[in-house]
Amino acid sequence: MLLANRGFVNDAHSASSGKGMPGVRVLGTSIACESTVAEDIQSGIDAALGDIIAALTRPLTAEEKNPQVQKEPQPKVAFKGTLRQFNEFFYRKGWGDGLPLYPPTEQAVAEMLTGTDLPRDHVVAKLIPRLGKATVEKIAVNAVMAGALPIHMPVLLATVDALADPKTRFDTFEVSTGSWAPFLLINGPLRNDIHINCSSGALSPGNMANSAIGRAVGLIVKNIGGARKGIEDMGTLGNPGKYALVLGENQEESPWQPLHVDLGFNPDDSTVTVFFPNRYTQHVPAQTSPEGLAGSMAGLGLYSLAGLVVIPDHARIFKSAGWTKQQVKDFIVKNTPRAAGGGGLKNEDFILVVAGGPGVWIGHHQSAGGFENEFVTRKIQLPKNWDKLVARYKTLVPTYVKY
Repeated sequence: MLLANRGFVNDAHSASSGKGMPGVRVLGTSIACESTVAEDIQSGIDAALGDIIAALTRPLTAEEKNPQVQKEPQPKVAFKGTLRQFNEFFYRKGWGDGLPLYPPTEQAVAEMLTGTDLPRDHVVAKLIPRLGKATVEKIAVNAVMAGALPIHMPVLLATVDALADPKTRFDTFEVSTGSWAPFLLINGPLRNDIHINCSSGALSPGNMANSAIGRAVGLIVKNIGGARKGIEDMGTLGNPGKYALVLGENQEESPWQPLHVDLGFNPDDSTVTVFFPNRYTQHVPAQTSPEGLAGSMAGLGLYSLAGLVVIPDHARIFKSAGWTKQQVKDFIVKNTPRAAGGGGLKNEDFILVVAGGPGVWIGHHQSAGGFENEFVTRKIQLPKNWDKLVARYKTLVPTYVKY
C-alpha cells in the first residue's frame, strides 16, 4: 500500500503501473505537502488511520491478484476528418498542448524524416516517466504536430539525447512540483541555417524555429515520455517556458568566443546545451561600468545552476575595458552573497552567453538548487542533404510591412 497526498493519487497510480505494479493500493491523505504544522499532520494521520488499516488487512480482489496493464490499440491511422475535428479528437485524447496542431500525416512525417539520416526505428532515448521509446519516427510525428520543419530535426534529436543524460536531472525536473522547463541554447552555424532568433525578442513568440522546436520538445516529453499535466507532471503552478524556451547565442555581435568553443567544440560545430531553470528574471543594472554590470548580476544571488544572458552592448563594454568572459565570471563568483547554510557559487554553476538586441536588460534563467544537476551539451549531427534542405527553407522568414 502507498500513502500519498490526495492531489498525487493519480500520479502514484501512474508511477506504480509504469513499474509493472498496477494493482498497488494507493490511499490519499489530507496532509498538505511538506507540512511542518504538527497539529495538521497528526489530524491527517488520525483521519486516515482507519482507511490505512482497512487497506492493509482487506483481502486482495481477483483483479489485484492478477493485475492487467491497460493498453490502447495503436493503429497506424488514428483519425480521419477535418482539421477542426482532428484537433478536437487529439485534444480529447490528451495528445496536444492546448494549441492547434498540425496533422501528422504519413506524407508530413516522411518529409520531416528527410531532416535526418537515422532510420525511423532508431531509438534515440528512453524518456521518463513511462520510459517511452523515443524513436526517430515518434520524434518526427511530434515535430510535425508542433509545426516544425525538417531542418529542425537535428536539433530535436540532439535535445532528446541530452534529456536522457542523468546529469540534466530530467528525471526529477519534468515531473516535479517545482515547474522546471527545458532551456535549449543553440550555438554554431546551424543557428543561421534554420533562422534561430538570437537578437531582439529572442524568447518571445514570432520565430518559427525558436517556437516550434521548443513546442516539439514539450510534445515529445508528454506523448513519448508520458509526463502529463496534473498526472505525472505535478508542477504546482506550472511554467510558461514549457511552451518554448529556445535561445541562440548572438555570436555575430559577441566580442567573446561562444559557449560551444568554451566547451571545447570547434567553431564550425553546432551544438545544443540543455538545462532546466524554473525562474526567469530580467533586470536593469544601476550602472553600466564593468563593475556595475557584473555587480548587478552578482547581487541577485546565484545559488544554483543559472544561465546569465548578457546583451551585446554590455558585452562590448566589458571587452573595451579589457574584461574577459572568465574575469566577469570570477567577479560574479567573488561578489555573490553566500546562500544561508550553503556553499558559495562556483564557476561551473552558471554559463554566461551573449544574446538579445539593443537595450539595457540582463536576463537570468535559474534553477532552484540542491539537485546536483549540470549543463549538458550535445553536438548536432546534420544529414548528408543538409545544404539542399537549408536552400529549400531559407526564404521562409517573416517580412514585415512598414507602417
